Amino acid sequence: MTQAVKRRAKVELSGTKKKPSGRWLAYGLWIAVSLVVFARPLGWMIHFALQNDDASHILLIPVISAWVIYLERQNVFYQLSSDIPSAVFLFFVAGFFYAWTTWSGANWTLPSNLTGYLLALVLFWISGFALFFGRPALQNARFPLLFLFLAVPLPEFLLNRAILVLQKGSAEITAALFDLMGVPFLREGFVFHLARVNIEVARECSGIRSSMALLILALLVAHFSLKSIWKKALFVACGLFMMIIKNGIRIATLTMLAMYVDPSFLTGKLHHQGGIVFFLLGLFFLLPVLLFLQRSERKESPVI
Repeated sequence: MTQAVKRRAKVELSGTKKKPSGRWLAYGLWIAVSLVVFARPLGWMIHFALQNDDASHILLIPVISAWVIYLERQNVFYQLSSDIPSAVFLFFVAGFFYAWTTWSGANWTLPSNLTGYLLALVLFWISGFALFFGRPALQNARFPLLFLFLAVPLPEFLLNRAILVLQKGSAEITAALFDLMGVPFLREGFVFHLARVNIEVARECSGIRSSMALLILALLVAHFSLKSIWKKALFVACGLFMMIIKNGIRIATLTMLAMYVDPSFLTGKLHHQGGIVFFLLGLFFLLPVLLFLQRSERKESPVI
């Protein structure tokens, strides 16, 4: 390759990096078309998210994903191209989920319909991303693009299973804390009989909403603060475990306050609106884990 050709190639690559406005316009139109095609499911989704605490995070996920792409735009859009095979494949998979949900969704509940439609929508967005920005951008943006799948509501059977796991874990942590504090109790499944009060770790006490918020935050912290994949996975796993621990602490704390201070603690503001206190407690417990993993990465990094 001659020097002139090399210089021209560099100029063309530089121009591609600095002037992707046409690609952004095309992708914006792609998003606009998706909003029209999915208008009815999106209306259901907004209503569902505003009315259901278990799904209140859905509306924030696309915003957070776009924010991460913006922060990492220099790395994501360093080299632009067009990945037609991936785009076509994802487009047809999205079309399959859309058609399948439309044809068979009449017998489903609203959350199940939303699962199919939003899965199709996310795949449609990623398909357009591959088409207009190419495989390097697709690979560099894999975290925020995969993060979008958190906007897909879990099917009811999976959501019920997740809530059951949180209930069981919270009940076990609560029992362990009672034993540690020497509080006598009789346990029947999720029901605890104590000297002055009886409590039940009900579905509403599973902490699914704050647990999802903690999971989202753990994913973002791991992405921005850690480099090793296995350490990111370890931190997120600790975050999942911390969901259960902080909820058990919450239940035990409210029970002890109700027994020894005022029974109204079981029905008062700390019960219904004090989730942020225990959420911050969960973050506090995760901080040493993050610092330890960051320190181990610094030790493993070669000195130049």
